[in-house]
Amino acid sequence: MSTNLAERVANKRTRSHSPAVQPNRPAQPATLVQFVQQMRPEIERALPAHLGGADRIARIALTELRRVEHLAECTQESFAGALMTCSALGLEPGGVSGEAYLLPFWNKKVRAYEVQLVIGYQGMIKLFWQHPLAAGLDAHTVYEGDEFEYEYGLEPKLTHRPARGSAKGRPTDYYAVARLSNGGSAFVVLDVDDIETIRKRSKAKDFGPWSTDYDAMARKTAIRQLFKIIPKSAELARAVAHDETVRRDASPEGLDVPGDYIEGETVPQPTPPGTEQATVEDVPSQFSGWPEAAEPATTDAAQ
Repeated sequence: MSTNLAERVANKRTRSHSPAVQPNRPAQPATLVQFVQQMRPEIERALPAHLGGADRIARIALTELRRVEHLAECTQESFAGALMTCSALGLEPGGVSGEAYLLPFWNKKVRAYEVQLVIGYQGMIKLFWQHPLAAGLDAHTVYEGDEFEYEYGLEPKLTHRPARGSAKGRPTDYYAVARLSNGGSAFVVLDVDDIETIRKRSKAKDFGPWSTDYDAMARKTAIRQLFKIIPKSAELARAVAHDETVRRDASPEGLDVPGDYIEGETVPQPTPPGTEQATVEDVPSQFSGWPEAAEPATTDAAQ
């Protein structure tokens, strides 16, 4: 075969394996920080009418990207889904308010980090008050030294007289009580074993709010069980459906479809030898001067 013929055959083979020319499409943002900037119009449209400030949601999201390890390595689809869920429900996606948490999980099936949305204690309470029948919601911890009695049945009753100071002892139970404007009421009581059984089913059982704010998460667990038997607003029903799941569809219709519960691991992503873990670059100029969301002085962040 002549040199010219060999060159023509090689060129033909190369062209046959070249990818087809794709139509012009907008370039994907290189990082989640750029992605957050691009999402600001969608965040603005998703926010409830009585809430303003896509800039605030974007600023909180940027703070979380810098603060939470591995969050900046998550897929754009799952990050967008979690952020749009928070925006549509009117919840702030950061540990400062305790309304919602963005937690990274390593998805073994797709071998990538994805964002799991965890609705916080304060977020559940906030959404409860959006129902027209809402008249009151309480959640408390019961300690060994407390006077505590309750009965279920046709005439349920609950009495709790808390102890003070060192006489309190260790927690024994957690309960939630709801009162409705039509005169109805309901309550749910969970002992520490019940709470632990539910906690161990969570992918975030060993870190995130379960690690930093156990008492608040235990009370949230009692509230979630209570929500199964009382009227819920549409927003609260969606929050319960998306709690501790991954949403990959950031479109408005995606809010009406329950997210996926991923089979993941809370382990670091394998990093090739000699490479550094990805980090988030500096905040863009349009966000300069905004203070980062700071952790509160107390440990009751998830309340």
